[in-house]
Amino acid sequence: MNQELIPAGSDLEGARAWCHVIYGLHALAVVIGVTGAATVAGAFVFGVPSLIAVVLNYIKRSEVQGTWLDSHYRWQIRTFWFTVLWLLVYGMLIITIVGIPIAWLLIVILGLWVGYRVIRGWLALSGRRPIDSA
Repeated sequence: MNQELIPAGSDLEGARAWCHVIYGLHALAVVIGVTGAATVAGAFVFGVPSLIAVVLNYIKRSEVQGTWLDSHYRWQIRTFWFTVLWLLVYGMLIITIVGIPIAWLLIVILGLWVGYRVIRGWLALSGRRPIDSA
């Protein structure tokens, strides 16, 4: 994978700008989860901003294959799908009486993880660096 920085005016500047938009949409979903009635993880998976963001991820990802930006698109997509997976697991816990308190605690932790991934990824993108261990 080409890890070189993108020079100003290169063909990837547009893809980098889209990546910023996508992080912004994910961040908006996190803020909605923190300030609204939904959980962070719930707003991240079911909120319109994140749904738009993940669709954009898939549409724009082919433009960055083989570049350092590919790590960000992969990071964003995996964050979304792992959040979906863990919400399903926690949903299964909630249907058991014993699992309700544990599931809610895990959902809060998942929300913190989502916030961490959005912030870490966006900071790396702002520094024009790939995201490690995507």
